[in-house]
Amino acid sequence: MRDLIPLLIAHGALIVFVITLAARVGAPVPAAPLLVVAGGVAMAGQVSLAVCLLASVVANVLGDAVWYQAGRWRGHRVMKLLCRISLSPDTCVRQSEGILSKWGGSSLIAAKFLPGISVVAAPMAGALGMSWTRFIGYDVGASLIWTIVFLAIGAAFAGQVLVVLDFMTEFGTIAGAAIVIALAATITFRWLRRRWMLSDRYAPRIAVDELRELIRRGESPIVIDVRSSVAMLQDDRRVPGAIEATLAQLPATALELPRDREVVLYCNCPNEVSALRGVRILADLGHHRARALHGGLDAWLEVEALSPLEQLPAALDRGAMSTAAAR
Repeated sequence: MRDLIPLLIAHGALIVFVITLAARVGAPVPAAPLLVVAGGVAMAGQVSLAVCLLASVVANVLGDAVWYQAGRWRGHRVMKLLCRISLSPDTCVRQSEGILSKWGGSSLIAAKFLPGISVVAAPMAGALGMSWTRFIGYDVGASLIWTIVFLAIGAAFAGQVLVVLDFMTEFGTIAGAAIVIALAATITFRWLRRRWMLSDRYAPRIAVDELRELIRRGESPIVIDVRSSVAMLQDDRRVPGAIEATLAQLPATALELPRDREVVLYCNCPNEVSALRGVRILADLGHHRARALHGGLDAWLEVEALSPLEQLPAALDRGAMSTAAAR
């Protein structure tokens, strides 16, 4: 770890630029710790604090701009890809949608400090149609704040930074093993939690073909679109006849649902987790005939494109639902 110091002294701005750019495009490299070290080294007069600041900001904006443009081109597909390779793939898109819809451009600042969300915020901004000028303005500000925070930590604790590096050098094997064990434990826990959530023990699923068969037989299943309001605005594709209810609105919607009907929930998120959460919400409220659509909206549209249903569900009448529920 001590080798970071001569490396920074010899190639200060370049190292900061390369590592920060790699982190912004999604590589698992320690950009923030590197800036802390750079701040400490700068206090010793070995590197220029201003040049490191500039290099970090430029790298941040360039990396974010790549994902922003990807979001403009491919929208939710890019975000689903990013979330699938993150440690928290099932909640990544939903959380980033919520942050951006609530805080707008200023959310880019908060996203810089949130692991798992930081890389997704830029393509989300592009997918939601934020203008280039507004994005660049907010992203430059967010990059400045993020860089200044970590450089300032390094500058304020310059002596301690060197002590920590000495400790890591002296006990490198033990420290490295501890980090690996902690990381492995975190990944294992999240993997086991995902496996449990994706099993039928968490919430039952229904295949697209099975849903189509229910419709053909005239059983009139109630279909609910539980995507976020941002996702619905971004993608206006629907299962015909579906009613819209975000997870936050679902408890109120449940009051109108008849208990003698099949209920199918769908989303367009990795592993249809929002739909699975919705099934659990309904089950807790006494609706035990609810299932999540396996594959979500994309799976429905793919099958429909190959073999369209002749009998499509009519738009559901909330008033009729309320009457049926009262019975």
